[in-house]
Amino acid sequence: MPSTTKENYLKALYTLHQRDEQISLTDLGNQLDVSKPTVNDMVKKLQAKGWIVYEKYKPVTLTLEGKKAAALIIRKHRLSEMFLAKVMGFGWEEVHEVAEELEHIKSQKLFDRMDELLGFPNEDPHGSPIPDKNGNLTKHNYVLLSSIGTKGKVILRALKVSSVDFLLFLNKKGLELGTEIKVHQVEDFDKSLTISYLDEKEVTLTHHVAQRLLVEKV
Repeated sequence: MPSTTKENYLKALYTLHQRDEQISLTDLGNQLDVSKPTVNDMVKKLQAKGWIVYEKYKPVTLTLEGKKAAALIIRKHRLSEMFLAKVMGFGWEEVHEVAEELEHIKSQKLFDRMDELLGFPNEDPHGSPIPDKNGNLTKHNYVLLSSIGTKGKVILRALKVSSVDFLLFLNKKGLELGTEIKVHQVEDFDKSLTISYLDEKEVTLTHHVAQRLLVEKV
């Protein structure tokens, strides 16, 4: 099995681990859109590398070695996204697909050089934290815009969802990271928000959109 496939499984396990310490084979299969027998075959290979602990009919758990290996793959991915955006001029809606390929490059020197050229960034173009060389991740205390519930000012810091469609939607709205948003009203009925930003007139954001935006209170 190509190492690329193993790394993709490892990343998926890490993502699921952020939600729950214990992961079922069904969860993993759904995350990767593969069959349970295929997942079962792969977890045996991952266990042989010391990345996971798995017993039949029991949840999968990541080992410390597995967590670090996964975090370092994510580090390469997010550094690549940042390099593509800041140095090569790609839009934040374009970087993910290319970074999916770059993350499997083995040369550590390449990513160390990327990191240096970028000025050692802490976050990728979507506001997600970049793990350090030891796989440590710094978590921020950002909150969902949908949870604000009161009038006030916030700064858009990160995205909970960074699908291409959503990023293109934000482009049309002129909403980017670092934008100061003034919340004028939250509707009781549907939780939609009336906001303004960039000194523009008031606009309405649906609760669905507000649930995807991570902000910091000013």
